[in-house]
Amino acid sequence: MSPVLLMFIGLALFVFGYLVYSKYLAKRIYKLDPAFKTPAHELNDGVDYVPTNKFILWGHHFTSVAGAAPIVGPAIAVIWGWLPAFLWVTLGTVFFAGMHDFGALWASTRNKGRSIGALSARYIGKRGANLFLVVIFLLLLMVIAAFAVVIKDLLISTPSAVIPTWGAIVVALLVGVAVYRLRWPLVPVTIVGVAALYALIVLGDQVPVALPDDFLGMGPATFWILALFIYGAIASLLPVWVLLQPRDYINGVQLFVGLGLLYGAVLIATLFAADKPEIVAPMINMSVPEGTPSMIPLLFVTIACGAISGFHGMVSSGTSSKQLDKEPDARFVGYFGAVGEGLLSLGTILAVIGGFRTVAEWEEVYSSFGAGGVGAFVQGGGMLMENGLGLPASLSATVLATMAVLFAATTMDTGMRLLRFVVQEIGDAMHIKIKKFPATLVVVVVGLGLTFSQGFAGDGGLRIWPLFGTTNQLMAALTLSILAVMLIRKRRNALPALLPLIFVFVMSFWAAIEQLASFADPAEPDWLLFVLDVIIIVASIWVAVEAFIAMRKAAADPPEPEDQDASIQAVREEV
Repeated sequence: MSPVLLMFIGLALFVFGYLVYSKYLAKRIYKLDPAFKTPAHELNDGVDYVPTNKFILWGHHFTSVAGAAPIVGPAIAVIWGWLPAFLWVTLGTVFFAGMHDFGALWASTRNKGRSIGALSARYIGKRGANLFLVVIFLLLLMVIAAFAVVIKDLLISTPSAVIPTWGAIVVALLVGVAVYRLRWPLVPVTIVGVAALYALIVLGDQVPVALPDDFLGMGPATFWILALFIYGAIASLLPVWVLLQPRDYINGVQLFVGLGLLYGAVLIATLFAADKPEIVAPMINMSVPEGTPSMIPLLFVTIACGAISGFHGMVSSGTSSKQLDKEPDARFVGYFGAVGEGLLSLGTILAVIGGFRTVAEWEEVYSSFGAGGVGAFVQGGGMLMENGLGLPASLSATVLATMAVLFAATTMDTGMRLLRFVVQEIGDAMHIKIKKFPATLVVVVVGLGLTFSQGFAGDGGLRIWPLFGTTNQLMAALTLSILAVMLIRKRRNALPALLPLIFVFVMSFWAAIEQLASFADPAEPDWLLFVLDVIIIVASIWVAVEAFIAMRKAAADPPEPEDQDASIQAVREEV
């Protein structure tokens, strides 16, 4: 079977999602109002709250939510067969992720740009909100520590990606100055910026940068991790227009071009190449390697970003809602941002099931659970691009590795900004005022402490990563429960939130229970992960009960007027 057929089916579903379903959500469910004054205007401070062009904001949102997870998850999950992964990515993007991301952006915008943690206190209840702040802290800590390790590994394994990775920062700073200070038109700035990024990729392919084993008194792994945390700290403190927005925007466009190259390679290779790509992976794998967990429920937490992800809700409510210029922009930024991530996951699936010549090659890569991942994506995608576009193998690998690094880097610096917000929220809950510099210092110290906890190679960065999938999806369930309460209060159709909520909660809670048993395995117990998993499970049960009570109360209370400004209502409730 040719991968091009799957490609067109997936693209058709995404087009339907954006043109039809997201329009229904915008008009009938969220009822976006162009006259609503967004927090970016109401609270404009030039640092975090900044009204932003919707295309630039989409770039920030898309690259922040994407990261490496929509590559890693599908590239691992195809071990169960390509059909389950394909269905979860496409249908999950259209009916779960788009609704969730779009909704989180709308909910936060209607509440002065408040985060998911703050919204849970208001709509679900304060009793469980503080406990869940700890879970949010752990989730963001997992993201920044693990992504630092992923980036470090790629910079070491693919030294040709070093120059484009760090050169992109310089390009972003220049783009920010051109757009916000010199007021140059966005289109020519975009064209020049993307051309500069691809020129850096070509340069990087010709001039790879491999650090010696002893560099400035430390190994390459230690140096890259320290450099990444220093960069992330600086980026999280700068006004969003200086680096965060232009970097994410120009990266988003460049990465979309990269996806276009990958999809184009599949099509061209199918039509014209002598060695046409074929799907060599099984549709449903009935003979998975020993040690592979059951597909249900693990499929639905292995592929999180790319189908639905709680981290997206934190980005939507943490940074994107503070930059939304007009409320109707939320459809393009939130829903189409989810579609962009779905496209990345679909491209990953095509690469890892159609980028190998034989079944034996594929089985060699997928010899055990977790053996796939970014490496399989780079290898399979590089093969497709070489075969379809005629790009040299080294250049194809550089393009794909740079894509993975830039996605992960934009997620890491946004994650550090979000974690700084969470540290400040925890301080507020304890009646301690924490300013942004001390909060950022806490983030850096804790993040580096976790990453280096098992040695200076950074192995500790993945120490609590096994909890990411379940924690992330339980966060998505929390966001969906907030949306359900808001919609019930307004007497709008809550089913688009309730149906995904039930499915995601059941699957992720089931997975958390299965993991708990594996962490307590007498043969190989892991008591740190066991204790953390117990905390996450208890918090999930607590919040689920509180959410059910909040929904019943919302249904029994008088409906909230359609023109009620949520911020005014919040003030009344506090009084």
